[in-house]
Amino acid sequence: MISVALQTTLLGLRLRILEPAWLWITPLGIAAGAFAAWRSWQRAQRARSLVPQERRARVLPGTGAAQGILRGSALGTALVLLFVAAAGPQCGERTEIVKRSGVDLVIALDASTSMLARDVKPSRIERAKAEVSALLDVLRGDRVGIVAFAGEAFVQCPLTIDYSAAKLFLRAVDPAGMPQQGTAIAAALDESRRLLEGGSRGGAAKAVLLISDGEDQEGAALDAAKALGDAGIRVYSVAVGTGAGELIPLTDAKGAMTGYKKDSQGRTVLTRADASMLQDIATAAGGKLLEGSGGDLGILQLVPEVEKLQKGELESRLSVQYADRSAQFAWPAFFLLCAAAMLGEGTLALRRRGTT
Repeated sequence: MISVALQTTLLGLRLRILEPAWLWITPLGIAAGAFAAWRSWQRAQRARSLVPQERRARVLPGTGAAQGILRGSALGTALVLLFVAAAGPQCGERTEIVKRSGVDLVIALDASTSMLARDVKPSRIERAKAEVSALLDVLRGDRVGIVAFAGEAFVQCPLTIDYSAAKLFLRAVDPAGMPQQGTAIAAALDESRRLLEGGSRGGAAKAVLLISDGEDQEGAALDAAKALGDAGIRVYSVAVGTGAGELIPLTDAKGAMTGYKKDSQGRTVLTRADASMLQDIATAAGGKLLEGSGGDLGILQLVPEVEKLQKGELESRLSVQYADRSAQFAWPAFFLLCAAAMLGEGTLALRRRGTT
């Protein structure tokens, strides 16, 4: 049963009912208790009509229906209390300080045409994006930014804790939309550093997750990695693809493959992942190369590495919380139900058993 929470004030206390729809059926509890009590009274009256008046004092002392009526009253009250407990009553307030902490992480994603190779299924770029999305699902409190790069690098998503927004920016990364082709890893690392230093928060560790096939065509990647290491920014790298070499498919506007990429001399281009280059980059910046198994690139292995880094406080705010009062209605209802189960039909029932 789902409904909009109800808030009000009673005797100076703020009240909130999480599921007010339950309150609408509380009259059913009253009706059930009244029906049980009425049935007990009806049985008592029928029994009195069957017993001669001169024997009623011995067979039917008193009304004979007192316990039955009490049983019905206990049952009705218990049901009402259960419905109120199910409504989720909350009363009073308490103030808590909520703190969130984490690291600052920039994901530098290679979006060059070589990432279209299909030695990793469905393709290098799509597999990388899928695992980055899974990484965003498990991060908690860490600010994440995205830098996309090919022949040049640019900020695709600024530092944010809104992981849903980060996923939207991630899905928009496409080699076909890159303004200049190539693989400028040094430019990606420099842009990642500027993003981290421009939005830093005190005490939070900074890290870069470099995802690429490692074919650095611009050079200076090791120097850029050392600069990040000197600035206290760790680089973790992920190699996408295999070292055996793979063709780069070309597609039309509808996504249908039209052939394979060729160089200026008409020869088919092979792309090979350079894991050793990515290993050297990570080592120069105090990080490590993350390696997966099978079709797994190893991006999720970053999670335990992030946990080792120093966390910085993201925010500290006051939060008002309501105190749940459901138990204060549920426990009396439980005891009343037990009492109703133990109560019989009173003296009338005892006399019946004694005279049979």
